[in-house]
Amino acid sequence: MASKRSLATKLGVVAGFERPDAALEQYPTPPELAAHVVHLADLHGDVDGRTVIDLGAGTGMLALAAALRGPARVVGLELDGDALATARANERRIAASAPVHWVRGDATRPPLAVAEPATVVMNPPFGAQDGNRNADRAFLATASDLADVSYSVHNAGSREFVEAFAADEGGEVTHAFAAEFRIDAQFDHHTDDARDIDTEVYRIEWT
Repeated sequence: MASKRSLATKLGVVAGFERPDAALEQYPTPPELAAHVVHLADLHGDVDGRTVIDLGAGTGMLALAAALRGPARVVGLELDGDALATARANERRIAASAPVHWVRGDATRPPLAVAEPATVVMNPPFGAQDGNRNADRAFLATASDLADVSYSVHNAGSREFVEAFAADEGGEVTHAFAAEFRIDAQFDHHTDDARDIDTEVYRIEWT
């Protein structure tokens, strides 16, 4: 297994959004965070030889991180067609050997049916924009339907909500850790060149 550091280095070529949409909370997942999440998933046997689904894949950071760790296949589901075009270009940049399937669709109403055991990895919207409240709840609901294990990034302070939601769906949070999420200025309301926000990552086993 390649190191987490080498995985982050390979992901450094993944391009972000050309025209990010604030309403969709399109913030690219930092390579270091994607490498951390997928490395942890790999250590728990949740990547190798399995189907890995990236819900709200954006330009493919988490999907492509998983594709570099020997899954049976990766599915990147994304609503934005422009982001999917960038994701396909990013796939060519990293030259992963695992098959990656890019699907355009709404992660809260996925056009997918997965028969085999699957792992979801996702950086869902945090619900910070008007009209987008509790957006991560719908992503977790999809994960509970599609996967037997998921890894998801949430705003700091989400533990009580995530644990309660998982329990209501017959799941269990098995691991949680804090992580910094660096956001570069990309919208008019951003006043700093870059900002680090506190996030939390959760591994959930679904039944």
